[in-house]
Amino acid sequence: MTTKKKYFATLSIAILLLPFMVSWGVYGHEHINHAAVLNLPEPLRLFFYNHIDFITQESTVPDLRKYTLLDKAEYPRHYADIENFGPRDSLVKTLVDAQKKYTPEFLSKNGILLWYIDVMMEKLTKAFKEKRKTEILFLAADLGHYIGDAHMPLHTTENHDGQLTDQRGIHAFWESHLPDLFGDTYNYKCDEAFYIRDISEETKKIIFNSHSLVDTLLQADRLLKKNLSVNEIYKTNGQGEILKNKFNQPVHSGIYAKKFHEALNGMVEKQLRKAINETSSYWYTAWVNAGKPDLSRLDAAETSTKNKVLLRKELDLYKKGKMINLNSESEF
Repeated sequence: MTTKKKYFATLSIAILLLPFMVSWGVYGHEHINHAAVLNLPEPLRLFFYNHIDFITQESTVPDLRKYTLLDKAEYPRHYADIENFGPRDSLVKTLVDAQKKYTPEFLSKNGILLWYIDVMMEKLTKAFKEKRKTEILFLAADLGHYIGDAHMPLHTTENHDGQLTDQRGIHAFWESHLPDLFGDTYNYKCDEAFYIRDISEETKKIIFNSHSLVDTLLQADRLLKKNLSVNEIYKTNGQGEILKNKFNQPVHSGIYAKKFHEALNGMVEKQLRKAINETSSYWYTAWVNAGKPDLSRLDAAETSTKNKVLLRKELDLYKKGKMINLNSESEF
């Protein structure tokens, strides 16, 4: 394993400025990318493991571009309000086709995640084919972020923060607060990466499956709140007023977080694991489609030799569903 934060000495400071409401939060995105590396088959796994700190830390950079750098082009890449695009069988296959069918305003409002994953796959496949190490790492890490977003149910609906059902704050609560509180109890072991024969169809499957969870997620929140007091649901000050975050959203209590997490019956953990499996599968598929290039010479032989030992230790943990502490400076 490379030294922590060696690649991101500057950006790591900026990442601390990310708002609370980022997709999957820092915890979720970092764990998805990190576990996805371990989930790869050899020889691809060792190459990625040589750069696992970078792959892990760079997982949140798309949100940095979106929220901190205010890159307007970045915004629609993170979601797809799928109910506004019509029936599944009417969806066009590529972003180019989508740009012909819909106006720029429509795509900006409703998102392009459905097609942007395919764009990223084309770029990653080309980078693999040409053995451009830096591009492979940046593109793979970013791709993992977007695949993670596709597994978050509220990234697939116009009711993205429960604003249409008087449930504001549910977005960050589900994807950031719950993983932060309970993520260390999750089982991260997934089925090994698989080859994806049709990228477009696989992405559709992911997004529609995620969208199918929206009503369940929102209903669980509504039903729970019917039987609890305000003080049990939200954090309050000494005068009984509900505390708000910087987005003027109510802050949920630890008691409510536990009850809501239990009511979801493992939904967050399941979606996190699916994101890990799919991320490794998209990376693997891009490499296969590039002709399975030999990447072993892109790193020094001594680096790979050293990391084989560390990789075995991490794999032993991963096979038990466990992860190392990603916030720790020590290797184990």
